[in-house]
Amino acid sequence: MTLRVIGAGVGRTGTNSLQLALEHLLGGRCYHMLEVFPHPEDIDVWHQAALGRPPDWRVFLQDWVAAVDWPASAFWEGLAESFPDALILLSVRDAESWWTSASNTILGAFERAPESPWRSMVEAMFRHTFTADIFNKEAAIAAFEGHNDYVRMHAPRARLLEWHPGDGWEPLCHALGLPVPELPFPHVNTTEDFQQRASSASRAD
Repeated sequence: MTLRVIGAGVGRTGTNSLQLALEHLLGGRCYHMLEVFPHPEDIDVWHQAALGRPPDWRVFLQDWVAAVDWPASAFWEGLAESFPDALILLSVRDAESWWTSASNTILGAFERAPESPWRSMVEAMFRHTFTADIFNKEAAIAAFEGHNDYVRMHAPRARLLEWHPGDGWEPLCHALGLPVPELPFPHVNTTEDFQQRASSASRAD
């Protein structure tokens, strides 16, 4: 098995929906930040990568057909080198709406998270690959726009697909040479979904 799609878009750009869509299209598993929790052994690998000591990506991701969202998107260049035939998928959205969504979901969850290996990994990833000032709106938006512009500038044009939530199946299927499914495109993990899940988890605690 080999990685066929490398997600270069950061969290809250439709990545959970993309995860489900790519798993349907490619018939295998797609790595997403949500996969870190059932695979705690991966946390140190990502942490070391954030510190400049990446693993052998072909070995580490040998059981996956795609990877989207953080933490994988922070290391898209190394992944693109390791999987030279993979599509580079840049999922994007308007910067203001991204900040609103991120601050109401993943950034709030990160800020409230207790000290743990996962929190240390995410903190190192933000600090070394995005911005150390992640809770500052201006700094975070600048990092978001800078990240996207860097991908646009440095990803090989023939391998790059820029995708917006709402684009649906067609651009993905065209880029991958696959037929368009007759199923509706998945739309999951909205801000409301995230907040309801977080509320349920806090009540369970």
